[in-house]
Amino acid sequence: MAPNATDDNTTAGEADDLRVGRRKAVRYVVPVTVVGVAAATIGLVPALADSGDPDLPKITAQQLIDKIAASDVEQLSGTVKITTDLGLPDLGGLESGLLSGATGGDGSSADPSAKLTELASGTHTLRVATDGPDRQKLSLLEDASEYSVIHDGKDLWGYDSASNEVYHSTTEESAKAEEKRPATPEGLTEEALKAVDDTTSVTVDGTVHVAGRDAYRLVIKPRQSGSTVGAISIAVDAKTGLPLKFTLTPASGGSAVVDAGFTQVSFAKPAASTFDFTPPKGAKVTEADDVEAAPEDLGGSPLPGGGDLTGEPGGPEGGHKVVGEGWTSVAVIETGGEGVPSDSELNSELGSEAGGALSGFLGSFGDKVSGKFGSGTVFSTRLINALVTDDGTVYVGAVTKDALVKAADSAK
Repeated sequence: MAPNATDDNTTAGEADDLRVGRRKAVRYVVPVTVVGVAAATIGLVPALADSGDPDLPKITAQQLIDKIAASDVEQLSGTVKITTDLGLPDLGGLESGLLSGATGGDGSSADPSAKLTELASGTHTLRVATDGPDRQKLSLLEDASEYSVIHDGKDLWGYDSASNEVYHSTTEESAKAEEKRPATPEGLTEEALKAVDDTTSVTVDGTVHVAGRDAYRLVIKPRQSGSTVGAISIAVDAKTGLPLKFTLTPASGGSAVVDAGFTQVSFAKPAASTFDFTPPKGAKVTEADDVEAAPEDLGGSPLPGGGDLTGEPGGPEGGHKVVGEGWTSVAVIETGGEGVPSDSELNSELGSEAGGALSGFLGSFGDKVSGKFGSGTVFSTRLINALVTDDGTVYVGAVTKDALVKAADSAK
């Protein structure tokens, strides 16, 4: 669970998916896969939950965050609905092919690091089960198929019923995969509470019912101007301290960027058979050790909330610096490469059909800008903005376009 929210003063930029250098295709995907959750810093302002329904004892924001940190739920099962709306144009399925190429085209469709990128957009239903630190299962329910990730002891299995493919890893590989868990309310909240300073107000805003449970509503808002984040609302189970629902709304208004919540939850011990898995007859099984290692790990989670919001984005050398502080902090990543590829480069690397589609996509939401930093292109979503300069430097953060350009100028 998240550490005590008063113990960590780290600030950070948002660039979970900006590990470049694995393959040239990765550079092309950089602007369209910036999907981190913007909750960089949290400061505490005491407030009392004294209104709403149900009627619960009063609690301060600090006490509620302490309750989250102390939550020790090890056994549960339930259903989570997650909707992610970054405002990205529709690539018509092209993004799946690009991400597959970026993460290793010779891998398996059942590899969690590739399959779970689907949670980065649209609405999805997840079935989850946990029995202690060594047994977890998550299933992504689709129209006519199901994808499951099962962690049982030293084994991690991924199974895609649509393709009848299985992915298997053990020990270290499994531990690494667990660090990249999908965007459950608990995982999202943990990332939101990792960095704390006085640039944010945190209050308890009444009480709510979620999945039949009584809960307090914790609200996090930035104090700084220039952030794209409006507010984060977390429904915290009054009895267990487990986050039941996580909602992030943008400063620009409209629907939530990320909305993940339990629609049903039970804290009873799941049946042992829940975590049993044997590859189905005829399934193609890919062992993690058999997949050709790529020279650079993209790092982080492809999912909102799945990776450390105060993580370690960087280029080939793995380093980065941060400009600004709190909610307006911007990560500066020296990729060692070039800027946005030309049409001819895209066509040469990806083929005329894919290259043309991606070129049109990039042009549809990229704006040319210039300043003391030189010139480049800003790619905008409802939450994350990324500036890719012509010399290959990337500036990324949950800040407005103007704040991003200002940060880039100040870095020079």
